[in-house]
Amino acid sequence: MKRVFTLLILCFMVFRGFALDVRSFGAKGDGKHIDSPAINAAIEQAAKDGSGIVVLTEGTYLCYSIHLQSNITLRLERGAVIKAAPVTDGDGYDEAEPNDNEYQDYGHSHWHNSLIWGENLHDVTIEGEGLIDGTDVLTRSGSKRKNIKPVVANKAVALRDCKNVVIRGVSFLRCGHFALLLTGVDHLLIENVLCDTNRDGFDIDCCEHVVVRNCRVNTFNDDAIVLKCSYALGWPKPTEHVLIEDCEVSGYDIGTLYDGTRTTFKEKAPDGDGPTGRIKLGTESNGGFRHVTIRRCRFTHCRGLALETVDGAEMKDIRVSDLTMHDICNSPIYIRLGDRMRAPKGFHPSKVKNISISNVHVTDADSRYGCLIAGIKNNPIRNVHIKNLYVQFRGGLTLDDVKEQRGSNPFFFGNKGQAVINRYEGTGGYPEPSAHGIQPAWGFIISNAENVSLEDVRLETVLPDERPMFHFENVKNLRK
Repeated sequence: MKRVFTLLILCFMVFRGFALDVRSFGAKGDGKHIDSPAINAAIEQAAKDGSGIVVLTEGTYLCYSIHLQSNITLRLERGAVIKAAPVTDGDGYDEAEPNDNEYQDYGHSHWHNSLIWGENLHDVTIEGEGLIDGTDVLTRSGSKRKNIKPVVANKAVALRDCKNVVIRGVSFLRCGHFALLLTGVDHLLIENVLCDTNRDGFDIDCCEHVVVRNCRVNTFNDDAIVLKCSYALGWPKPTEHVLIEDCEVSGYDIGTLYDGTRTTFKEKAPDGDGPTGRIKLGTESNGGFRHVTIRRCRFTHCRGLALETVDGAEMKDIRVSDLTMHDICNSPIYIRLGDRMRAPKGFHPSKVKNISISNVHVTDADSRYGCLIAGIKNNPIRNVHIKNLYVQFRGGLTLDDVKEQRGSNPFFFGNKGQAVINRYEGTGGYPEPSAHGIQPAWGFIISNAENVSLEDVRLETVLPDERPMFHFENVKNLRK
């Protein structure tokens, strides 16, 4: 009987996986001792055991780079904190690995210079009720110079070329360039995650079969949940078959979603416009966006939905429904086809077609840019169907606000004071509603598009606005 009981216990352990406490490998969890060597040793042992679970119990684990491996679960129990350690003269994070395909921003092009990273892995889970904290350590940028010691990390979690990844339940705070940089990660689930960070929240780049569900992401300075399809892998891999549902995004002051205060004292993000914090497709866009569904999401004190392709990607079959937005600082809906073309020479042009947006309710929206759909002359946006949309704009602008504009934002317009000359054909720059300047209408502005339908669209302003409700340029087969 005793032998049978022992065999049952062993079978149960194999089924559930072996749980290894990092303290058994020398971790202190006291916020003073560097614990990443012990955590890495536990991960290595769990990987050798097969389907191992590495557990961090309550405590603060000061860490440099943690190396994930296949077939492991990294579990942060309640009260457990993985805290990014400050660099010292002798210690730092792993160096950024070489990448000859750096068409995209530097931060998107490297993974090893991170607090937690993995490459060419499968069956990896990060879960629990703990916190991954990069406060005052993880940086916005990274050095391109070689042999710089010690190395500073600019991401909390970075994965490249992985399969079967789950990130569930954990929280992220002040994580530098990215809380999550996931590039070439297929069969990915992000669920019940709270992220309150100083730049991008979730960057899902060149990934297939993705679900993001029940997450709260606050990012004043940058995008909250953003899909990309860059050239970082060295070939144009699409981001496709993606579901984002039941999520909340916002642009509250950094850290105040996590602490529950949700303050709104800060007014301008680094680009000079209001808080970011949105769901977006783009900007890095080479491989294509296909079969993306966004539904039942809430936007608060942030920018609106942005669907952008400017580097040669085809964006098609995008379905958006049941969104609620409040206190929106630029376009509630922004669809942009451009030709920035950060891509190999001779790369094919961007395309946009087959976008469906329905059941969207927006209150307290900025009136400067309206709902903006902008393609390129001789390369229009095609087949956009918008149904059951209500937008309450703030209003209050005049025709004089549109005339003789001067570019007040050098990030978009060049030198301060430069005139905004061409509202829609400046297609080579960074795509953002403010790049187009204050619009000649307050409701819908559509240019270079074909087969657009506006069905049951209700628009109103709180204050009177001298501009008309609609403005259309080079639009064929418009139905409203």
